[in-house]
Amino acid sequence: MKDAAVQIMPRFLRVRLGAMVAPAAPATHAGTGPRRWVWVALTALLLLSLLWALGMGRFGLRPSAVAAILLSGWLPLSGLDWDALLAGLPGGLDAAQRVIWQVRMPRLLLACLAGTSLAICGAALQGAFRNVLVGPQVLGISSGAALGGCLAILLFTSLPAIMGGAFIGGLVAVTAVYLLARTQGQTTMLMLVLAGVVTSAFFAALISLVTYFADPNDTLPAIVFWLMGSFATASYAKLGAVLLPMALGMALLLALRFRINVLSLGDEAAHAAGLAVEPLRWAILACVTLVVSSSVAVSGTVGWVGLVVPHFARMVVGPDHRVLLPASALMGGVFMVVVDTLARTLTSAEIPLGVITALVGAPVFAWLLRRTQAREWRHD
Repeated sequence: MKDAAVQIMPRFLRVRLGAMVAPAAPATHAGTGPRRWVWVALTALLLLSLLWALGMGRFGLRPSAVAAILLSGWLPLSGLDWDALLAGLPGGLDAAQRVIWQVRMPRLLLACLAGTSLAICGAALQGAFRNVLVGPQVLGISSGAALGGCLAILLFTSLPAIMGGAFIGGLVAVTAVYLLARTQGQTTMLMLVLAGVVTSAFFAALISLVTYFADPNDTLPAIVFWLMGSFATASYAKLGAVLLPMALGMALLLALRFRINVLSLGDEAAHAAGLAVEPLRWAILACVTLVVSSSVAVSGTVGWVGLVVPHFARMVVGPDHRVLLPASALMGGVFMVVVDTLARTLTSAEIPLGVITALVGAPVFAWLLRRTQAREWRHD
């Protein structure tokens, strides 16, 4: 990964690093043309997935009917044969509009926002810690946010309290992981992952303790359902509540994407480039914690997105975080929209999101683990 990161660095920075960085050919723009098509394809895929998901469910709608309803507020579509488009659906046009605008649209927008933000966080963490095995769940951020959210549900139940509790819990967890993994002024990948496993297990035990004291007739079902992950309670109010913190965290991570490129070279190279490594890494962790805690507050624990999606985005656009983070965002939105649609349509009862993402993420994590060589764990 170090060689790939060197390839994407500007010429002046490679010269400044001098002997610390191996010589590399200047980055060319030969791939600029194809990359434009990649952005067009990813954006179109996201829009098509949203269009497809809006029509899926017990109240099924054809894509043409969904598109007509979405455009009816912007274009004069009085000449359309609505009876033909909505044939066989009880309630006609009014019912179809209510299903799309009041039920499915806020849910899908929230799912898209959560998938986008979690994927960006995963890509940023993997670059900052120089390993594709790192993610919000591996570092214990998700477990800490889940514990804070559980305590807030137990004591307060309001969304602002859940968001605040999730943020504090995630921040405590990531701080504990980082301090545990820091030995002799260095943070090895092996120690980081082990610290994340230990911290996640500890917070999982605390979550079990919270559920033990919860009221089995009221609070306990809410906590258990929330922990499994779902967008069933999505609304425009929830979307508005988490939009600002998520957008702020993602904007800051995108603003730091060039510095993440330099961090991917290693601490010594980043120091030589004039970066304050520790403050920068803490800033990235704070942004990730803000975004993940906001996502956990409205959807519960949805793991593996930040691990799986950036890896596939890296296969498409390469390791340059200037393009990897936006590509991960688009792919994360598509991934979460598809997962949420499958969760609510595969069976009569809604499947928890965490189940589906784990079925996809665990095999991918095992595959990445097999591909990671032991020397990379010792030295990165």
